[in-house]
Amino acid sequence: MEVLIKASQFLLSLSFLIVLHELGHFIPARLFKTRVEKFFLFFDIKGALYQKKIGETTYGIGWLPLGGYVKIAGMVDESMDKEQMAKPPQPWEFRSKPAWQRLIIMLGGVTVNLILGVAIYAMVFFVWGEQDLKMNSLPYGLSFAQPLEEAGLQDGDVVLTLGGDPVAQSKDFQRLVFGGEVTSAEVMRDGVKETLNFPIELGQVLVDGKDKMPSGTAPFSINYPSIIDRVIPGSGAEAAGLQSGDQILAVDSESTPYFADLVAALGRYSGQTVALSVLRSSTPKTAQSTEFDRPRPRTEGPILLTTKVDDTGKIGFYPQDFKTLDGFEFVERDFGALEALSAGADKTATTLNNYVSSLRFLFRPGGSKQLGGFLTLGSIFSPQWNWQSFWNITALLSIILAFMNLLPIPALDGGHVVFLLYEMISGRKPSEKVMEFGQLIGLILIGGLMLLANGNDLIKWFTGQF
Repeated sequence: MEVLIKASQFLLSLSFLIVLHELGHFIPARLFKTRVEKFFLFFDIKGALYQKKIGETTYGIGWLPLGGYVKIAGMVDESMDKEQMAKPPQPWEFRSKPAWQRLIIMLGGVTVNLILGVAIYAMVFFVWGEQDLKMNSLPYGLSFAQPLEEAGLQDGDVVLTLGGDPVAQSKDFQRLVFGGEVTSAEVMRDGVKETLNFPIELGQVLVDGKDKMPSGTAPFSINYPSIIDRVIPGSGAEAAGLQSGDQILAVDSESTPYFADLVAALGRYSGQTVALSVLRSSTPKTAQSTEFDRPRPRTEGPILLTTKVDDTGKIGFYPQDFKTLDGFEFVERDFGALEALSAGADKTATTLNNYVSSLRFLFRPGGSKQLGGFLTLGSIFSPQWNWQSFWNITALLSIILAFMNLLPIPALDGGHVVFLLYEMISGRKPSEKVMEFGQLIGLILIGGLMLLANGNDLIKWFTGQF
């Protein structure tokens, strides 16, 4: 079910972004009276799921969900329509328009994606506001991905600074690790402030240790007790007699003080029957309860319950959200319309900067293994349908799409922009032979990158990293 929910969100997000990106090309093309022959969501190689011609344009949905396109008359594009290009130029064709108009048409998709990133983030701020965890008020500290633990961070540490910069909120951690060269950290460990130094930057540590992290694993997670919020009907947890309000302390005598420990332990017992050590509240949580008080009164010591772990490492319950527990503090802020718009623009710029900074790891040893395809993209969506999370991820993908399309690679928008800038500066148009050759090279390069990225995904799938 979780796979279906993630796949549905990914398909909806991808479709939304593709249609609006292609509209960014379509609208200026029509404004400049350039004929658009096709407008397709997904690719229609050897047929389409649906198509209908309206006026001069055929609109449709292809069967291959790897992108989408608009076919503009008189343009060397992925269709490689040499027959059309061999005919005399017509006034409605792309090649007959002034260079500045062609430049606007080509930049339209990227422009829409950047505006969309600002608009989506602004909407999220306006509707949901902003809430972020204060990193200096964690009653149980953090747990870290295996590569970070091997570098010197320990379970329970509270990270105060990274590379000398304060880690005030949870969003600062990933921003600093991937956006800068962090080789030191200041942590609070068992009530004592300590300084850690690393031989290489933490971002590289995570890149090098990617194989030790299941796909979608965050660099750190918040430690909080494994308290059951709701038991899923028909699950192993229900059959075992687990109740809302129970706190799971151990799995087959393996201590699991925090939820991250419980998830890891259950993952090691997939398909097996285990004994759970459970602390039961004297006042079980009801459907009307809104939060737990911590510490909660108990009338008895731990009890033992036996349950079956399914093949995905789950027993069938939803945990109590740590946000409802005492001891955690948050920065909360509501936004008016103009404030939300300004915050959306700032977050778009920050997100783009962080993404571009993180690309430096691709050009280091082992960097090619970090490329991810459609399985990787799908895995970042929430396993439950959450509109706030959905729109935040969609905004991120829109910004990534804008940057990737602006790369100066033939077959991408950025490649066409390079040819147009050359024409505008030199006053000479590149020959159609050069354009066709560049387009072919670009298609081969992009195809190779897609094969590599999705090949990495398949390897992760077969090796259990997804």
